[in-house]
Amino acid sequence: MMQLIEVFQSANYEITFASACAKTDNAFDLSSIGVNSQNIVLNDASFDTFIKDLNPSIVIFDRFMVEEQFGWRVAEQCPDALRILDTEDLHCLRKGREQAFKDQAIFDKNYLQNDTAKREIASILRCDLSFIISQVEVEILVNQFKIDEHLLYYLPFLLDPLSPDTQKNSPKFKDRNHFITIGNFMHKPNMDAVMFLKSEIWPRIKKELPKAEMHVYGSYVSEKAMQLNNPKEGFLIKGFTNDVNQVMQDAKVCLVPLRFGAGLKGKLIDAMLNGTPCVTTTIGAEGMYGTLKDTNAFIADDPDNFAKQAVELYSNKIYWNGKQKNGFMIINTLYDKAIYTKDVLYKIELLKAGLKAHRQQHFYGQMLMHHTMQSTKFMSKWIAEKNKPKD
Repeated sequence: MMQLIEVFQSANYEITFASACAKTDNAFDLSSIGVNSQNIVLNDASFDTFIKDLNPSIVIFDRFMVEEQFGWRVAEQCPDALRILDTEDLHCLRKGREQAFKDQAIFDKNYLQNDTAKREIASILRCDLSFIISQVEVEILVNQFKIDEHLLYYLPFLLDPLSPDTQKNSPKFKDRNHFITIGNFMHKPNMDAVMFLKSEIWPRIKKELPKAEMHVYGSYVSEKAMQLNNPKEGFLIKGFTNDVNQVMQDAKVCLVPLRFGAGLKGKLIDAMLNGTPCVTTTIGAEGMYGTLKDTNAFIADDPDNFAKQAVELYSNKIYWNGKQKNGFMIINTLYDKAIYTKDVLYKIELLKAGLKAHRQQHFYGQMLMHHTMQSTKFMSKWIAEKNKPKD
């Protein structure tokens, strides 16, 4: 989201960030970069007044659930506003993989036919454009769900290139110690990965590297997560960190044993930015490296092989240096924001100029918006009436 804000600021857009979420102490101060913030309320007509007075030319929805809540209101009050969905990752893909994992079954297209998919695909069709973070997910949407490519735009993480000096000054093999993993504990794929790490992978690593420690970082540490903390085993739940870059640069190897999930993995990006080689799974690596053969990570799905690769990477300076170098190359090749910024802004301006014709070409979206505005509108109004204080 911060990267998207930067893109629009580069084109001198005035930005208002509206959210129904309560602010936390860890929230970024948007006013420090000249972005207006606005608190909004779910199922409340006050949003209609707010959006009509604001009269934006572009509205971006952060994931399909937000579009469901506010998309029909935007369409009703500001029909000429370009509506963009930022999917973050395909929730229906993550949900399907999670169910296949629970069923101990091989994931196939049948697992994509879930209720989340019906909601998410409808949201994509209602919007004028959707940002998709992974090329793999673009292919799934086009091939499995038959979404018109004109409704989709591949937009990965948008990063500053790593200069030769930054690469040179990244802490070296001899200056680093221990393993790291990081991720929001409320995110089911992350929590499962930590439990898999604790029960199946770490005992195998610890047997070969008795002095090594596993440092687990992430926000929203639950009691269940804290129960995994075991200093005697060198498995340490560290919780939230104020400086991802520092803890990542301190570590020698990043472990990302994801067994289900979707999208691009921010923890792998953080590792590459900070010169920390990785071991991950097929799910973790999905979409991260494009067609590049040289990666920053060893890829393994079973615990024996995963642990073996982790020990090898931790112990072998030659392998480690090669993976670090690959990570820097991947950031500069696939995630350089200069590659995408000008093009996405051009795409948006083109859509704005021909919005009427674009919508006429996508009748299913108009049809879904019509029915959504009827059903969601009256459900929302019923909730608003229900929430009114009683006399």
